[in-house]
Amino acid sequence: MCTFVILRRPGHDWPVLIAANRDEMLDRPWYPPARHWQDRQDVIAGQDQLAGGTWLGMNDHGVVAAILNRRDSLGPREGFRSRGELPLEALDHADAETAADALADINPEGYRPFNMVVADNREAFWIKVAETHWGVHTQVAPIPEGFSMVTASDRNDTSSARIRTYLPQFERASVPDPESADWLGWTTLLTSRIYDSLEGPEGAMLIATDGGFGTVSSSLIALPADENQEVMPRYLFAAGRPDQVSYVPVTLA
Repeated sequence: MCTFVILRRPGHDWPVLIAANRDEMLDRPWYPPARHWQDRQDVIAGQDQLAGGTWLGMNDHGVVAAILNRRDSLGPREGFRSRGELPLEALDHADAETAADALADINPEGYRPFNMVVADNREAFWIKVAETHWGVHTQVAPIPEGFSMVTASDRNDTSSARIRTYLPQFERASVPDPESADWLGWTTLLTSRIYDSLEGPEGAMLIATDGGFGTVSSSLIALPADENQEVMPRYLFAAGRPDQVSYVPVTLA
């Protein structure tokens, strides 16, 4: 169960702020964000070494794409395509709306269930593939202004103990200042191991268990407004548990 948090505030100098923890099997190998794909040199993303895709990245147009497993769908399965290819497909587009429109046309039966977020500095979308009473379907919905949190369930779904515990805390926390690189209000939450007793340790923001599964990396992204044409996005990455390793800037130029 990964976590993706987005704050949308149109009209601000930094209209989109993003935080994400990646939870995965600890022995699954990966590379930190970089320009790993020869046929996609405008994409900067982490790379999964097993399937070749990514869990989160951005392109030079300022589009961000992330994918998360839905509940009880961890890992690959024979007969299904890798979900990690979908953020790369999203990042082939120059804006979030076009990317979301393209992903709405995928064959949902080709993938295990997932949540996905695609955003730029103007719009953001939540995309899910999930099984319903009528079969497996793709749903696309705009993400409204303010805070949204996505885990293994629906956006802002408080049946998720993590969302129930942490969404109110993000709403109360000090908002990051990308200009001064002050993300303390959010990094404090991203490294928290407090959890709801109904769900256990896997309901914490940072997962650290003895079962071979846990938080393996963390990302922070800020997108500037179009008016700030001389300002680059900010992309910080912790290449490990964020309570043990520091966030460092990802090279974007």
